[in-house]
Amino acid sequence: MPDTSSSAGVGRYVAAAERATARRAADLAAMRRCRFDTLAVHGLYTMQEALDFNQGSIIEPIFMSTSQAYRDSDEMEAALSYRIPTWCYSRIANPSTYYLENTLALLDGYGFQGETSCCATSSGMAAIHTATEPFLAVDPKRPGARLNFVATCQVYGGTFQLFNVRYMQERGVECRWIRNSADLDEWASKIDENTRFLYGEMPSNPGQAFFDLAAVARLAHAHGLPLIVDSTVASPALLRPLCHGADVVVQSVTKSMTSSGFGICGAVIARHGLTSRFGGDELRANFAGYLKLLPNRDLGPNLSPMNAILSLNDLRTLRSKMDLLSRSTMQVAAWLERQPVIEGVDYLGLPSHPLHALASRYLFLVDAEHDAQYGQPVNRYGHLMSFRVKGGPAPTRKVFDAMQRIWRATDLGRIKSVATIPAISTHSQQGEEGRCLAGIPSNLIRLCVGGEHPDDIIADLDQALRAIDGKVQRAVPAAFSAGGASREQPGR
Repeated sequence: MPDTSSSAGVGRYVAAAERATARRAADLAAMRRCRFDTLAVHGLYTMQEALDFNQGSIIEPIFMSTSQAYRDSDEMEAALSYRIPTWCYSRIANPSTYYLENTLALLDGYGFQGETSCCATSSGMAAIHTATEPFLAVDPKRPGARLNFVATCQVYGGTFQLFNVRYMQERGVECRWIRNSADLDEWASKIDENTRFLYGEMPSNPGQAFFDLAAVARLAHAHGLPLIVDSTVASPALLRPLCHGADVVVQSVTKSMTSSGFGICGAVIARHGLTSRFGGDELRANFAGYLKLLPNRDLGPNLSPMNAILSLNDLRTLRSKMDLLSRSTMQVAAWLERQPVIEGVDYLGLPSHPLHALASRYLFLVDAEHDAQYGQPVNRYGHLMSFRVKGGPAPTRKVFDAMQRIWRATDLGRIKSVATIPAISTHSQQGEEGRCLAGIPSNLIRLCVGGEHPDDIIADLDQALRAIDGKVQRAVPAAFSAGGASREQPGR
């Protein structure tokens, strides 16, 4: 950061910022005594802030402004040297983004005995790149060493492409894939002196891979490495990796944490004082703050204020929503498992799943023991599942095309049920070899159960499965727009 003089004018703003920081610390301490639902509803936006600075607005305002004006040159100097909090430019920071980031840091840090902070990004993929790229800088002491990192092979297709193509093929950074993430010995065998971090997605999309998070974190730390976990599918309502030893959590906030489908958002949430034998003190002390003010300032992947507020308002009922979706998904998965045309169902909540016992050690509905409805810890396994149709890709497509209530799309985490065939959509780019590595066959359908009544989703699946032996009824418009959206064009 630039060196600045300590003129009287600059000092006055620094002193004011210190008082504001002290008030924020007090607000933060008060919020950390609250339950998860309260954190989701309020975040760090207080009534006092609303009355003092936002004309009493009960909901966090959208600051649709590119930049902040300053009272004088002293305030500008203090702000641009990062000596006081600033919204200097919305590519770097914005009040609306600040409200979201504080809420996300509180939610993923719930139950963690330490400080957390968050850097919001323009998408989940931006978050994954933001969380991993700083650890891949060249070591000036060993400039010729070929860097590597260790990652589970069962990941979202975009993550596979980032690691396999952008990092490995284009930059020569080796990704050492873990085939069986539940095998700790396999993790250990891939680590050497040039390894920079361990990365895992749990539960994985779409295959429901899972691993012993605490054991992998201990392994990473024994080698002086950070563990980065993509917890998008579970969300902090069911799993908070920081509480089990992870250093950094990646969220595609677009998915489980929000449900409307209105906004795109990603987040990197990190504990302060993370473990890393590479990088400077600033990186280790407050990784998310470091990302926000330094690398992301220069690279520009941070979030827009509109998407920040859309995401913030969607996640206020996160716990109750994940409870509902999890219970419905369990019913759907159990029904599918009984159908003779189904080859297998991948859902961690099913006792038949080989990783059910391991997942049951980690996946709990947050605060269920404080809930009058339950009064004790309760396992919940999320909204994402997959199933394999007997007979290969042809009958699989017939089932998929026959769905009438369940939407055909690549999205997940919506309040509406959505399905896709990963082999031809989300994971198509990684090729047959990559899909074989990750265990994604062509007869697999990924289903994300939404907020509909499960009886209606089961009814839709029932009629769709019957289409294997019958004709699929499709409603295809007469014409398509040039932009790709299906739309009838009257008069033609």
